[in-house]
Amino acid sequence: MPIASPEVYAEMLDRAKAGRFAYPAINVTSSQTLNAALKGFADAESDGIIQVSTGGAEYLSGPSVKDMVTGAVAFAAYAREVAKNYPVNIALHTDHCPKDKLDKFVRPLMGISQERVKRGEEPLFQSHMWDGSAVPVAENMEIAAQLLDEAAKGKIVLEIEVGVVGGEEDGVENAINEKLYTTVEDGLAMVEALGLGEKGRYMAALTFGNVHGVYKPGNVKLRPEVLDHIQMAVGAKYGKEKPLSLVFHGGSGSLLSEIREALDYGVVKMNIDTDTQYTFTRPVADHMFRNYDGVLKVDGEVGNKKMYDPRVWGKAAETGMAARVVEACEHLRSTGTRMK
Repeated sequence: MPIASPEVYAEMLDRAKAGRFAYPAINVTSSQTLNAALKGFADAESDGIIQVSTGGAEYLSGPSVKDMVTGAVAFAAYAREVAKNYPVNIALHTDHCPKDKLDKFVRPLMGISQERVKRGEEPLFQSHMWDGSAVPVAENMEIAAQLLDEAAKGKIVLEIEVGVVGGEEDGVENAINEKLYTTVEDGLAMVEALGLGEKGRYMAALTFGNVHGVYKPGNVKLRPEVLDHIQMAVGAKYGKEKPLSLVFHGGSGSLLSEIREALDYGVVKMNIDTDTQYTFTRPVADHMFRNYDGVLKVDGEVGNKKMYDPRVWGKAAETGMAARVVEACEHLRSTGTRMK
């Protein structure tokens, strides 16, 4: 199937909320990790979301080029071609973009999509994220409203963050404290500024103790009920049941029971990065250790080309990561839910 159209993406998100499941949103940094994500979704018979961060897009452009827009455009073009070979719908998304990178990343990409739509084509990406967690809520909402208007022109879904995710990602680090919990007041302010779809479609990453990075299960203090309280408050004010489409960030180390509870409260997208990075790299490390004298020309020998050929250890890496994507689909209840 091709990359999801705006209409298909909207239906994907609606089906997820109604069915109390979520799509894994898999961060990728290369053609190999992209292919691994696609295979994982296909194996799980789940539609899904594949995304690049600012750092990932920069890396995709080439380590000596370091141009986020170039990397993102190249990623989208490649993904469009290879995704045709998999029987699932895939949405392309850009992950966390702070204020100082909007003009270098999200806004130019939105402009490209707007031009594509004017020509009768699909947008380049199906959704973009504005990460306003580092600015005051009022400023966050002001920028979000501007971006939502631009996103609507390009048939793009906007993702915003209201609250703070702890830990570190792409060089942005936040302390682990009470600021990690979005308040009901913040949720109401968000809807007052952005509406409930009439100004353009958006998803909200409301924080409930989320932390980026590597943590053992149980070490992250999540309070999924925060999402329920905000949904109920907004729903009561606007006369709608579970009106918000929510996003779960910083899920590594979360208990499955906490993840499933968040799904019940309207989470339709969950970011997966730390775990898939490990499951891609782990088989490579295993291969290198097991075939040390083959991948290296030890003591003047010639080595073994069949061992150091990147395709050999690359296949193992992709297989490992694809299996973790399948596991993510199972955790998020999206297994077997693909749209036909």
